[in-house]
Amino acid sequence: MKLIIGLGNPGDKYRQTWHNLGWLALDEIRQSREFPAFKSDKKLQAEISEGKIGREKIILAKPRTFMNNSGQAVSALVKYYKIKMEDIVVIHDDVDLPLEKIRVVKNSSSGGHNGIKSIIDYLDTKDFVRIKIGCRTDKTDIIGTVDYVLKKIEKKDAPAANAAVQTAAGAASEIIGKSLMAAMNKFN
Repeated sequence: MKLIIGLGNPGDKYRQTWHNLGWLALDEIRQSREFPAFKSDKKLQAEISEGKIGREKIILAKPRTFMNNSGQAVSALVKYYKIKMEDIVVIHDDVDLPLEKIRVVKNSSSGGHNGIKSIIDYLDTKDFVRIKIGCRTDKTDIIGTVDYVLKKIEKKDAPAANAAVQTAAGAASEIIGKSLMAAMNKFN
């Protein structure tokens, strides 16, 4: 069993923002793999969709705790499903990577990402897989990181953002269908 977590913020205000690229990647996986619609689970503080990729049972989860408290929901999910650290994949935005790039990493620091910092704090380890979706554009430094990631994705950037989301979904499938090393070799 694998747990794929997409990071984002709940609510219409954040729906198409850079910070919700992780949720958009989960939507892509769910649709392309024909998983059932996400259902809210108040106890786990997340929206959940379960299905299979090959023979592997997959749980897709969108924490509903807001980005900076993502670890609270992730910890509850890990305990409830009894998931091992090596079976966790977290997909999230990364302002240090240029738009349309992704990077697959394991056992990496938060890099200043508060959602990842929260997960590391709650799980007391950084030994899990992450798929970072680049979202740096020419406006990142002008607006400032915090304001930038909470802005709606502009129409001119939407095709590149969508391509990155699809690539991240493909990387998650590669990790599950083949291996972490195969995904790193293919996507990094």
